[in-house]
Amino acid sequence: MKRLVLALALALCAPLLAAAETSGDLFVKGEAAAGEKLAGTCAACHGPAGVSGNPEWPSLAQQNARYTFEQLKAFKEGTRKNPLMSAQAAGLTEQNMRDLAAYFAEQTAKPGVASEESVAIAEPLYRAGDLERGILGCAGCHAPNGVGNPAAGYPKVAGQHATYTAKRLRAYRSGEGIETAHGKIMAAVAEKLTDEEIDALASYLNGLQIR
Repeated sequence: MKRLVLALALALCAPLLAAAETSGDLFVKGEAAAGEKLAGTCAACHGPAGVSGNPEWPSLAQQNARYTFEQLKAFKEGTRKNPLMSAQAAGLTEQNMRDLAAYFAEQTAKPGVASEESVAIAEPLYRAGDLERGILGCAGCHAPNGVGNPAAGYPKVAGQHATYTAKRLRAYRSGEGIETAHGKIMAAVAEKLTDEEIDALASYLNGLQIR
């Protein structure tokens, strides 16, 4: 039964991967130029042009616009909770959020480096999952190169800070921040991961590059 459920889930994700390289602006319809004018405040935490210099805060550069837009809406509506981000999103209009999402989607990301030890543990999990434990391969929704899936709103994970990614995976595993539909999907995956696997995946993703 586990194999059947996993196969069906992968089948649902697979048709969406064809849109993974498509500009997220097709889905959000934001204006990047307008978003640039609003992004100055974001730079304090997320860095100039969305390249965060603090490993505690995520980089937003090259993130697909639909995901960024939906997360901003979630912060504003309270379905994703963070005191700082909720306060920042409270004053944004829907068009502001669309414009910011379009702006960050057009910026260039800066990948990190994966530790050699992490690859042996993380790569099989990322690409194929673990059928015996009911873990879906991350690539099924986030694409083999980590670019994500703009059509489905699945985020780009390649190049993201390892510290931030590990923190988010642990939060999903503990049941925090699962109010959104994507959060519930991630919680179902993360609850089966060990600390070693989380740390390995976080390092692996930091070094994963979009080509």
